[in-house]
Amino acid sequence: MQYYLAPMEGITTYIYRSAHAKYFGGIDKYFTPFISDKNFITDKNSNKSLNAKELRDILPENNAGIALVPQVLTNNAKRFLAVAKEISSYGYDTVNLNLGCPSGTVTAKKRGAGFLSVPDELDAFLYEVYDKCPLKISVKTRLGVSDLSEWDNLLDIYAKYPVHELIIHTRLLKEFYTGDTHPEAYAKAVIRLQANDAAGNHSQIPLCYNGDIISAKSLEDAVTALNTDTRDSQNMTKSATIDCVMIGRGIIQNPALARQLPSSRSEHVISKEIWRAFHDEILSGYIKIMSGDSPSLFKMKDLWTYMSRSFTNSEKYLKRIRKANRISDYVNIVDGLFREQEIIV
Repeated sequence: MQYYLAPMEGITTYIYRSAHAKYFGGIDKYFTPFISDKNFITDKNSNKSLNAKELRDILPENNAGIALVPQVLTNNAKRFLAVAKEISSYGYDTVNLNLGCPSGTVTAKKRGAGFLSVPDELDAFLYEVYDKCPLKISVKTRLGVSDLSEWDNLLDIYAKYPVHELIIHTRLLKEFYTGDTHPEAYAKAVIRLQANDAAGNHSQIPLCYNGDIISAKSLEDAVTALNTDTRDSQNMTKSATIDCVMIGRGIIQNPALARQLPSSRSEHVISKEIWRAFHDEILSGYIKIMSGDSPSLFKMKDLWTYMSRSFTNSEKYLKRIRKANRISDYVNIVDGLFREQEIIV
């Protein structure tokens, strides 16, 4: 089993990724938060596409020792190719296309999961970028916009191209991050994209499962549901399995999660000492690159929205953390949390 850390805007920066790899590990690939086309440098006299913040996040020296895949958010093929070219100049061989973001500000402009609403335009986009891109292209997708029937057409589109890897968030755009996932759609992708067709052709697009993996049990439940759905298929030509999982919120909540899941290369029992060192390294990293207390505190407060769920009686501490205006006050609150509460994951 391979485990990937999902990109989460504002959270899984190079500072977080480096600290996570150092103290917890267990991740086979890290993905950058999306590089948005709205931030691309459009000056015709510049040979750059990335702004300073995005460039800093992908610089090899800021990601030493980890396997990193930059992710791009756009529906414009020329812009995608321009940023891919720049990414390649830093030694990367793969870029990921974001077709999964459900944010309204993104989807309103037919980007992210919103691009799935215009499949013909998506098809034309993929034709151009796969024809001209200097890098391998993986895709992170949802199942459609509002109806699961859209998934069949999207699979037909993906099957046309040499997709390096298809990461499937098993929800529709309209479902955001709530409600049940649809493992049966993943089973359909296995059958459609990893099976011999009637002519004997063999399409092997590597697949990765994404959606609500927050514990060993949740992964076991997804595998069980997948096997059930596949056994019921009359057109089954391949046994559906999950051998790659992308996890976002589950790892932010419990950074040791990948070490605690099946097929991990080593078990990891989390301790407050390790978690505190991990926290302190992230805080120190943000203090070094940000001016004033507020920007660093904003980052850490965002992180605690998830991490607090892994500690006993953490709600009162989370409220105090959110009210902190100075780093010194914040550190005192965190001292109390680590000293007085226990880890429950």
